[in-house]
Amino acid sequence: MGLPQRLILTLLSIYLYSATVVNTQQEFKIQSVELIIEPRNDVTAGTNVTLRCHATVSTSTGKGLIREYTILKNDKIVYTKTIGSSEDFVYQLHNARVFSTGLYQCKLDIQGDTKLSKAQRLNVQGLSQPVLHLNTNVVNEGEEVQATCIAPGEIGSFIFFFFDNDEQISRVEELSNQAKTTFRLSGADVHKIHCSYKIRTAEDTFPSTKSNNVTVSVKELSITPELKIFPDSTIYEGDHLNISCSAKNVHSSSEGYKLFLSQGTKLLRTGNSTINHNMVAVPKASEALTFDCRVVVRNVEKYSEKKISVVELFSVPSLTMSPTEVFQGQIMTLTCNSDRFASQRINREDLEYTLYPSKNLPSSGKPGVFNVKALQNDFNYTCSAEAKGIKKDSKTLMIRPKVHVSALKISIEDKVILKKSFTILCQSNGSLPINYTLFKDNVQVGTKVIRERNRQAVFMDVINEPGERQYRCEAKNSLHSNKTGSSQHLSVNVIVPLSQMTLAVIPSSLKISEGKELYFICSVNGTGPVTFKWYRTGSVVPLQTNTTTETYSNLEIKPVSKNDSDEYYCEASNGANKVRSENVNVQVFMAPWKKGLIVVACLVLLLLLVLLLVASMLNIKSKRVKVDRAEVSVWSKRKPETESDDEISEVSNEPNVEYTEVVHARSTDPARVPLRKGTDTVYSELQNSPNGAADPPDYVSNYLHSHTRLQTSLVGLLAREHMFHFLLLPVTCLYALILSIQIHDIHPSIDSLPLILIKVVIGWSLSQLS
Repeated sequence: MGLPQRLILTLLSIYLYSATVVNTQQEFKIQSVELIIEPRNDVTAGTNVTLRCHATVSTSTGKGLIREYTILKNDKIVYTKTIGSSEDFVYQLHNARVFSTGLYQCKLDIQGDTKLSKAQRLNVQGLSQPVLHLNTNVVNEGEEVQATCIAPGEIGSFIFFFFDNDEQISRVEELSNQAKTTFRLSGADVHKIHCSYKIRTAEDTFPSTKSNNVTVSVKELSITPELKIFPDSTIYEGDHLNISCSAKNVHSSSEGYKLFLSQGTKLLRTGNSTINHNMVAVPKASEALTFDCRVVVRNVEKYSEKKISVVELFSVPSLTMSPTEVFQGQIMTLTCNSDRFASQRINREDLEYTLYPSKNLPSSGKPGVFNVKALQNDFNYTCSAEAKGIKKDSKTLMIRPKVHVSALKISIEDKVILKKSFTILCQSNGSLPINYTLFKDNVQVGTKVIRERNRQAVFMDVINEPGERQYRCEAKNSLHSNKTGSSQHLSVNVIVPLSQMTLAVIPSSLKISEGKELYFICSVNGTGPVTFKWYRTGSVVPLQTNTTTETYSNLEIKPVSKNDSDEYYCEASNGANKVRSENVNVQVFMAPWKKGLIVVACLVLLLLLVLLLVASMLNIKSKRVKVDRAEVSVWSKRKPETESDDEISEVSNEPNVEYTEVVHARSTDPARVPLRKGTDTVYSELQNSPNGAADPPDYVSNYLHSHTRLQTSLVGLLAREHMFHFLLLPVTCLYALILSIQIHDIHPSIDSLPLILIKVVIGWSLSQLS
């Protein structure tokens, strides 16, 4: 590199560096980026299309910035360019093609700041017509033809198709606008060849029109295959066949060929010259034998085919058994027989039959007939027929010996209730189907056939009269079986629903004294066993439950107490229904001895009170005599009565004065309620003489006389009041006893009322006495 060139590069570097420094110092903002497609968005193929990218950028200095523009198609980069001016960036699409169809965007990048325009779609319509070229127009049958298909001016990803008279013969994928292929044409005829293509884009594929037709003439090969079969007349099974396959009109200048001999889909032989094959004729069921001879030259195949019919020498034997159903250990007859045979070649006596397995088989003396004893389990037999060296096997005969019915059982599922249907079940072991017959008292009721395993025969019956019935089941494996199994007899007792329930009480009177025995007897009409339950009203727990074969039962309560007073009922059930009795009200009264005890107690109390009264009277009388005989000097001073009706004695300060409290009876006021007896207190002043004797004043004698009379009246009044209270107590007690006994007779449940009432009366009376 010379000096001038180095100088120019140095100056250019300084300029670019200065521009970079300037750019980094100014501020900018990308306001918008817009992509414009010119002349329009929808164009035809071959149009020059311009993609214009217009950007609006604001700067602080107004100087140009380094801008990097990128064109994207379907989010993939198509073109990138960096410019230093603010002019629009332009991207040209010369001769736009269908492959150019897609979504385009423009992206601007300035110093790392980017902005992307909105997407604009470009649609290019119309593909150019393909052009087809062949290397020759005349070929021999089996020769190759080379073809070239061109899509003028197109770009993109291509799929080319080649056709022979509208039948596709080749398919080629290419990234260029042309494709080549080779193919062979068969059959002497004129062939019209054409091609087409498709362009694939990211969104869709676009097909082209057909190309020009090119005519190719094909010359047929003169070589032909020849197939011969001997004998060519009627062929019987077992005949020997001689088959040959060869090619005619073979020239020394012809290419090598190959022969193939087949029977149906089975390839018998191959070779480069005449092929010979020998075999024994074996017929196919309902089909003829097909032979095929083919010759292949340069991938061209030609064939000759023949079909021959083979007469069956004898038919495939069939193996049958008699009888059709056998049981374990039973002797059966197996017959092996061929229905048809060719009488022109063999006689029936020429057929030999063999049974497999053939161990210890007794002979019946007839060809193909064998006597066999059925085993205990399933077993298989086959047989074969043979004549003229040909052997044919029958199909396998599977024999499943039946098992006689055994362990026959009969049962009843429901309870047998009078005039209601119930279910009878019969079941046994043995081979299906099994025929069941039900008998009632040796009279047939019905039959059932069971064809599924583990299923029971279900019979329905109704008994309209009470009593015992006998049922049994019979079973056999089929209607034609001569062995029948029978179950044991099943005895059935009919349950008669309960009715006419009665509840009796002993004693018959429903009013019972304490300590007695009480019996409830419940009876019904029907059949047992019957379950009886006894209840008190309001309780869900039975007092007693018992099950008996009788139609009656009893509940015993002893001894009864007042707590047993209540309403009672019973329930009975026997599996058919449940019945309930009416309620019985039982009342328990106080025992007579308790009533007598109370009367005796009251009489004793009354006697004691009388004695106490007499003693009190005697005591009062003795005190009265003592008062009358007393000699006492008494004087007193009484203050006037106050509003409170109280009497207060005046206290004397003299040392020889003695105060005595005298109680006066107060007159009763009839208008005051309740009546009350009271006393007034009078304080008396007694003066003793120095010698201990009373020193009465002048009016002592008068006062003593009046005081004695007052005292006598007070004592009499007190005696009469005590007499009243003592008499009130026993009379009231006796009245309470009679009243409580009457209440208890009406309401026996009130047990302690008499004693409570007597206690109350005695307590009140004693309070009055006190």
